Amino acid sequence: MVMAAQAQRSAIAETPVLRTVAELRAQIAEWRGHGETIGLVPTMGALHDGHLTLVRQAKAECSRAVATLFVNPTQFAPAEDFDAYPRDEAKDRALLATAGCDLLFAPSVETVYPQGFSTTVEVKGLTRHLDGPFRPSHFAGVATVVSKLLLMAGPTRAYFGEKDFQQLQVIRRLARDLDIPTQIVGVPTVREADGLALSSRNRYLTPAERQIAAKLPRLMQTLAARLEGGAEIEATLIQARGELPAAGFDRLDYLDLADEATLTPSASPQGAARLFVAVWIGRTRLIDNWPLSLPEN
Repeated sequence: MVMAAQAQRSAIAETPVLRTVAELRAQIAEWRGHGETIGLVPTMGALHDGHLTLVRQAKAECSRAVATLFVNPTQFAPAEDFDAYPRDEAKDRALLATAGCDLLFAPSVETVYPQGFSTTVEVKGLTRHLDGPFRPSHFAGVATVVSKLLLMAGPTRAYFGEKDFQQLQVIRRLARDLDIPTQIVGVPTVREADGLALSSRNRYLTPAERQIAAKLPRLMQTLAARLEGGAEIEATLIQARGELPAAGFDRLDYLDLADEATLTPSASPQGAARLFVAVWIGRTRLIDNWPLSLPEN
């Protein structure tokens, strides 16, 4: 038993961590030279089982799983939690080892944004609604850093959670529009036993707030069932928006039904649709989304 624990600690200690683009490209070029495929999982650290699920899927579908750890300053507004965002590289590295990750790329801010950096990638249309108006600079920061990571690593596939569905669609579009030869793979949201979507920011919740947060997936599931049962969409959404404050949530940014492809809120989406919500409890902002199978008109 002691020997097994020592072996596990040794394996964790030997997990490769690279800091420069040149080192990353050299390692990936070596793997590709042997005919291996590369699965990339970009993260900002503070890892949980949602991230590890992405790594496991990357490892199952590709020869090598590579994670990145970079808290990206350009996707945080000045009043947001960049300085407070949880950071623990040693813990993250240990968790990645348990998921079979082959390599961690953890560059500095100066590596990603060297002096004089002046380029921004902006995906229009998909960022007009939902989180876009509430976080005006967020998606440009995400699109820019993900474009850089895809070009730095040149992966076969890159894995992103559907919990951040708007982000996933933005990344799919930028890869298509910029002809980046990486398949963007969406992975279903991973949830706690009570249904709350896993998020690094959940650790901000107090015990009392965590109990309130657990009501969000139940409210979303109930709302989805109403709409799938044929309830009138706009009236049902208005009612649900009123139920969130009554359930203990402090502030609602949005609760909308939107087309999956365009992310445009609509009471009569033309294709596959999802419910999207962003709501506050104290200082913690929770987002979630729920796929629907609406009855045909």
